[in-house]
Amino acid sequence: MFRIIGKTSIDFISKRKYSFVLSGILLLIGIAAFIMIVLGRANFSIDFSGGAEITGVFEEQVTTEELRSALATEGLAKARIQTVHVGDTLAFLIKLKSGMIDVSQEVAETETADSLMVAEVNTSEIIADKIMSILATEFPDNPFHRLSSSITDPSIGRALKSSAGWMVIATILGILIYIWIRFDFRFGVAATFTTFHDVLLVLGILFLMGREVSILMVTALLTLAGYSLTDTVVVFDRIRENLKTFRRKGDFVSTVNLSINEVLSRTLVTSVTTLSVVIILFIFGGQILRDFSLTLILGIIVGTYSSVFMASPLIVVWENRSPKRFK
Repeated sequence: MFRIIGKTSIDFISKRKYSFVLSGILLLIGIAAFIMIVLGRANFSIDFSGGAEITGVFEEQVTTEELRSALATEGLAKARIQTVHVGDTLAFLIKLKSGMIDVSQEVAETETADSLMVAEVNTSEIIADKIMSILATEFPDNPFHRLSSSITDPSIGRALKSSAGWMVIATILGILIYIWIRFDFRFGVAATFTTFHDVLLVLGILFLMGREVSILMVTALLTLAGYSLTDTVVVFDRIRENLKTFRRKGDFVSTVNLSINEVLSRTLVTSVTTLSVVIILFIFGGQILRDFSLTLILGIIVGTYSSVFMASPLIVVWENRSPKRFK
C-alpha cells in the first residue's frame, strides 16, 4: 500500500491536554453559532430567508462598482453582487434577501380585495421585478439580460429551514444507532461526541468567517459528519483488533497509541487525496460551489485531527477513570 510516511511511534495520547483545550475553545464558538442559527440571527442565505437571486449580463461592460452604485441609489445598497462565469461570459449574480428592502408599496398595489395571500406569495418576485426595473432605469442604453433567476418566498424559506433541521437530527440519530450497534457503549459515545465535535467546530469557523448558512452548507456539514465518522471507525477498528492481542494489564494507552500509528499513513493518504479534489473544486468550481467546497475542506482537516487527537484520547480518559479493559 502506498504510504505518505513510514512507520511511526508518536505518543499522541500524551498530547491530549493540548487538543482538549483547543477543541474546547472552538466548541464554545460552534455552540454559540448553533444557538444563533436556532434563534434565527445567523447569516442565512436566500434558501432560508427568502428573496431573489438574479444572474445576467449587460450588453456593454459594466464594473461591479458601477452596478453597486446604481442599486444603492434606489435603496438596494444591501444587495450582494458577485461576478460569475456562465460559459465564456462574465455575468453578474445579484442577491437580495427579503427584509432588506421595503416593498410595502408594491405589495399594496398587488393586493386584491378578497385575498392578502397573493401579495405574500409574490413578495420575492416583486423584489426580482424591482431589481430589473432599477437596472433598466439606471442603464437605459445598456440593457441587462437575465440569464437565470431563483426566487424563494420567506414562507418557503422557513419551511426549508425546518426541514433542514429535522434532516440533521435524523442523520445524527442514524449515526448514533450505527455506532452503538457496531461498537460497545464507550466507543459509541466517543464516536458520537467526535461527530458532533467536528460539525460544531466547522460551523463555528464558518460563522466567524461570516459565511451564509445555505442548503449547500447543510449538505456539506452532513457529508463531513459521515467522513469524520468513517475516519474514527478506522481507528477504533484497529484499537479493537489490537486489544485482542495485547491483554497485559496497564497496556491500554500503549495499545491505543500503537493503533493510531498503524493507521496514520492510511488516514493521511485518504485525507490528502480527498482534500486535493475538494481544493480543486474550491478553485475551479465557481462561486456557487465555493461555500460547499470550503465547508468540506474545513471538515476534512477537522475530521482528520479529531480521529487522532480527540476520539481515541476520550476512550483513554474514560478508561483511566473507570477501568474496564484491564482490571
